Amino acid sequence: MRRIYPDIQDDPPIELAYAYPPGRPWLRVNMVASADGASWMNGLSGGLSSKGDRRIFGVLRGLADVVVAGAATVRAEGYGPARPRESWRPLREGRPETPPVAVVSRSLDLDLDGPLFTEALSRTIVVTCASAPADRLAAAKSVADVVVAGEETVDMETAVRELHERGLTRVLCEGGPRLNAQLAAAGLLDELCLTISPLLLGGGAARILNGEAALVGLRLGQVLEEDGVLFCRYTREPNHD
Repeated sequence: MRRIYPDIQDDPPIELAYAYPPGRPWLRVNMVASADGASWMNGLSGGLSSKGDRRIFGVLRGLADVVVAGAATVRAEGYGPARPRESWRPLREGRPETPPVAVVSRSLDLDLDGPLFTEALSRTIVVTCASAPADRLAAAKSVADVVVAGEETVDMETAVRELHERGLTRVLCEGGPRLNAQLAAAGLLDELCLTISPLLLGGGAARILNGEAALVGLRLGQVLEEDGVLFCRYTREPNHD
């Protein structure tokens, strides 16, 4: 892997290339897309990924306080809990050895008996709203930490604030596109880490933001490259309307 912007460097240290800015909460979204903007292949992101993408994916999780994902992504991608990695030890000094996964779900249509809830070293968090089915809410509370944010729908501004109050200020969102759009529209997105795969797909796959309209100015901070795959790091332009 090499950095090609803003300078040229072979084998840059990934943990430094993606270090969080100190002294403030930060929410980054990490996604992969084809060259024409598709965020999945046959319903899954794995076909767009690469060895370098998986390496960066692991480092981003190791750096994060919490990994946030929408319920549809959790179901489609077969999410389990984050597993300890030896390479994470220096990244997570003074913190639990794994970040918790926070699942955003209005309906609570989740496999509460699955590994994400039964095998997590850091207790899984469920983010929902007050109108969630009462029986599912009670069941979720028995196996997860539950955050109720909003009345009829999940209010992501409230949800992120609740995570911060738990000391989870370095937030990594892994999608899907609808959740990304909600975060962007609410002005909560600080950074986009975008892997661009050298493929053209066409078809009906969603873009990395899908649904709610948003306008967020971005500043390109870094581009890495490996085997024709680009790894772009953007930060939100300050005071952009």
